[in-house]
Amino acid sequence: MKDVLIGIDAGTSVIKSVAFDAAGRQIAMAAVPNRYETLPGGGAEQDPARTWTDTAETLRQLAEKVPDLAGRTASVAVTGQGDGTWLIDGEGEPVGNGWLWLDARAADIVEEMRAGTDDRARFESTGSGLAACQQGPQLIWMKRHAPETLARAETAFHCKDWLYFRLTGERACDPSESTFTFGDFRTRAYNAEVVAALGLEDLRRLLPETVDGTRYHAPLSHEAARATGLHAGTPVVLGYVDVVCTALGGGLYQGDVSPGCTVIGSTGMHMRLVRGAENVHLNDDATGYTMTMPIDGVYAQMQSNMAATLNIDWVLGLAESILATQGIERTRAQMIALVDAWIEEARPAALLYQPYVSEAGERGPFVDANARAGFLGISSRHSYADMVRSVFEGLAFASRDCYGAMGPVPGEVMLLGGAARSAALRRILAAVLGARVRTSQREEAGAAGAAMIAAVSVGAYPSMDACVGEWVTPLLNPAEAPDAALSSIYERAFPAYEQARRALRPVWRTMAASREG
Repeated sequence: MKDVLIGIDAGTSVIKSVAFDAAGRQIAMAAVPNRYETLPGGGAEQDPARTWTDTAETLRQLAEKVPDLAGRTASVAVTGQGDGTWLIDGEGEPVGNGWLWLDARAADIVEEMRAGTDDRARFESTGSGLAACQQGPQLIWMKRHAPETLARAETAFHCKDWLYFRLTGERACDPSESTFTFGDFRTRAYNAEVVAALGLEDLRRLLPETVDGTRYHAPLSHEAARATGLHAGTPVVLGYVDVVCTALGGGLYQGDVSPGCTVIGSTGMHMRLVRGAENVHLNDDATGYTMTMPIDGVYAQMQSNMAATLNIDWVLGLAESILATQGIERTRAQMIALVDAWIEEARPAALLYQPYVSEAGERGPFVDANARAGFLGISSRHSYADMVRSVFEGLAFASRDCYGAMGPVPGEVMLLGGAARSAALRRILAAVLGARVRTSQREEAGAAGAAMIAAVSVGAYPSMDACVGEWVTPLLNPAEAPDAALSSIYERAFPAYEQARRALRPVWRTMAASREG
């Protein structure tokens, strides 16, 4: 009996394959650490061959945990990290390493194009602001600096597109990722005027066909069957980009309800559900993303911080390194266990922290590759606990900053990602946003969202609404209301956060120039 759906989620740090039963209950998971390398000049690359072999390994490991996995699998769906550029040649071989969303080499190109008069028209079509992480600016960089690489390439993929190709032999992209880079979110198709605005008409040949996974699936190839242990011919679905799948699996779409959704992962994603293209709010700064959801007429409007939990890793790493110099070893799990106590010890809004710790700068709700993290308001009376609390508050302020660029803050926000387990973070976020915060019991929302697309594609459910009713709704936890007194404190502090990040931009630029000098 075909009673298992597999969702593959190829993230930046981990590749996971997750098995679900027909009702959406998680059966088993297998994971392999992902690896990438950073290069001088802001490069961040990943080996496509290894990414594929690691993905196949997760499927083989999954088969060790699920009896007769190959015989029971109704469909496999794949999602993965967004943005980036993964080139292959006519024979299907990689042309160099894949460029990741972390790659900052195209930052100067983005700054140049955003200052031009033509970028607004491109933004009006895609609904997405230009950023160095995107395939368009990365292809422009290659065109200027590595034309020989492009001459060898026949298709430009994103990470999940590459894995779908290795699973099926088909060259394709999904509507969410193709339209926010090169298309029109209203038509869910490529737009020749956008390609022209980017100056990439001669590279239009690299863009693969767009396929909607809710309506189309392809058979697992014999080669992929040998690599994964699954049966050749098993339906394979190209999922939407990972953030859309995570939002879908985590509860952004709930029938008639329109919550927001914040994902605190390596990056911070903040989403507003929009019904009808006419209701998409395109801000004056031309930032954020508009991504199609796997439901007709429904969109996820997004603003994305370059760094979220990376800030937490940094501030905890400071304490770890200091302890290590004294011969005291503490694991990251031990350090995280102390966080809630530190936060309770510290006074709210004692410091302001700008959470721009990524070396790629910031992309939401403003684009500035020079942006850097920092504390404001430190005096001799402040402690390490104050710093820890202010880092968590900075993440919440950044979330509010992002929601403000998309319109009103939703009355309820789904909080996803590993950091959602922190009661302190939930309390701070609810108070900063002035919104109810809700979490889900779903452990692997990205893989679940991909599997949900597959469930609709193979006819296990007549619609996404029906699938959501069984896979999502029963797993939602009760909403947590904001603390009124804490909200009042943060309401007074938030304007200073906004003022600081605007005032610091020329400082960041001067610092960047001095580093280059």
